[in-house]
Amino acid sequence: MLQVISPLKGFTIKAADGEIGTAVDFLFDDTSWKVRWLVIDSGTWSTGRKVLIHPSAISRQDLEQHEFVVVLTKAQVEGSSELIEDQPVSRQMENQLYTYYGWDPLWEGPNLATIPGAMASPLMAPPYLGLSSIDEAEARGDGVTLREADPHLRSFVEVTGYRVHALDGEIGHIDDLMIDDADWTVRYLIVDTRNWWFGSMC
Repeated sequence: MLQVISPLKGFTIKAADGEIGTAVDFLFDDTSWKVRWLVIDSGTWSTGRKVLIHPSAISRQDLEQHEFVVVLTKAQVEGSSELIEDQPVSRQMENQLYTYYGWDPLWEGPNLATIPGAMASPLMAPPYLGLSSIDEAEARGDGVTLREADPHLRSFVEVTGYRVHALDGEIGHIDDLMIDDADWTVRYLIVDTRNWWFGSMC
């Protein structure tokens, strides 16, 4: 089923033994156009840590209750790697998570089909989560460097508002993304064209 992604922000994440936080962002791969990670804020339960959860961990979603049920425990999540604020996601961290949870990095969802007309060009953006702090970290000799960061991860929060250009000029900005919840592939960009084409979204 196709879903607009912005209403999924704020969904409660429920493990087998209780709530583990809320979804605050979605990281997608700009080559496969698949959501690879949900960024979860654990709130007061785990001292405000942010962690990454793979879409394959979701066993059920409840749109009315605004929640995702995951096949994890709170202890598992607490023992996973923490996402450091204003640091990019490194390939090493992703590999650690795949190994720690036993997730398949080649997971394609239960109903993956070839997508005709899939976009090939990547969005030109810095790796998640920002460049300024990366430069500072490199200068200090700590943190994740650009070389270690995954260059293909894009933040939904970050790309919202990006301007979209056609061959003959700007047509609007990215307002939202539409995903297929069977395999978490980004199927459409929702573009706000109102500044160019009054009252329209496409």
